[in-house]
Amino acid sequence: MRRTVFTDRHELWRKEVRDFLLREVVPEYPSWEEAGAPPRDFWPRAGAAGILGVGIPVEYGGTPDTSYLHSAVFAEEAQALGLAISGVRVHVDICAPYFLHCTNTEQKQRWLPRIASGQALTAIAMSEPGAGSDLKAMATSARREGEVYVVNGAKTFISNGMHADLIVLAVKTDRDAGRDGISLLVVEEGMPGFSRGRKLEKVGLHAQDLAELFFDDVEVPVANLLGEENNGFAYLTANLAQERLSIAVNSQAAAAAALSATVEIVRAQPGRPAQPVKFELAACATDVAAGQALVDQALAAHEAGELSPADAAMVKLHATETQGRVVDRCVQVLGESGLRRSSPLGRAFADARVSRIFGGSSEIMKVIVSQSMGL
Repeated sequence: MRRTVFTDRHELWRKEVRDFLLREVVPEYPSWEEAGAPPRDFWPRAGAAGILGVGIPVEYGGTPDTSYLHSAVFAEEAQALGLAISGVRVHVDICAPYFLHCTNTEQKQRWLPRIASGQALTAIAMSEPGAGSDLKAMATSARREGEVYVVNGAKTFISNGMHADLIVLAVKTDRDAGRDGISLLVVEEGMPGFSRGRKLEKVGLHAQDLAELFFDDVEVPVANLLGEENNGFAYLTANLAQERLSIAVNSQAAAAAALSATVEIVRAQPGRPAQPVKFELAACATDVAAGQALVDQALAAHEAGELSPADAAMVKLHATETQGRVVDRCVQVLGESGLRRSSPLGRAFADARVSRIFGGSSEIMKVIVSQSMGL
């Protein structure tokens, strides 16, 4: 079905993005999966191409006349080429908004040009050992001593964590205030007492690093506080709609790519496919088309500033469940050959599973949607 959410300008950007990925990423991608992360020189290359400056004002080094829709184009093109480089989404879609919307002018001047150029890689650290992403149970703390916060604690399952230069860290600045005692600090590479633990092995997403982070009396300047002290929970929830939409766009694109790859393989086989194969792929095509309509509606709403948290939860729930369902059925159609790690479907199968967990599990999305229904 014809899509209407993108303009001719976005389609020109799509061509630029695809050319960049074919030239700079596709030849290297197997080595990225072996290393567990993109090489450091990828980030300045992506910055020079304008990919990391999406949505950032030109005066801070951003890419002119861009919005989240340009980031969505990048996700679609990456998935179409079988590239699971979610570190870019973490940097651009999830972390950059904090540096855009929770900072003063001095902080913007200090950080945004480095973020847009790829000179500084970003991460956000919320999840903790034993607490997961339950912010109420957060143990990492920061006490103010003069012009610094002294930070102690640990974080885990942090995407981009092994290589990030700027880390948006959620801390408790008032232990007795629950979620109203959370603040956001920017921890920078090289601060004494900040260290990285294990690079965590994952079932899929092998080109994306995942790390443990430790903070032992780390002195973070008060000048690195994002927004107001104890208002961190509001800042975290304000960006959840875009974070969940970003996951949904990626999952939808992954489902479409898996179906396209399967159809191509089936067409290349001798003879006409059996009717059960046709039925399975037709069902998948219908699933993908329905999901695309929902995602595009959410993209248009977000562009207009009208995407609600409940609607974002709904689209994230549908897209990630669709991804899992479609990839699983495509593997079933291809049989054992579809489960080889060297095959596009094998990688897609492994990469898909975490989508229903990070950014809020499917169960949490159902809670949010049901609450919006007054249930």
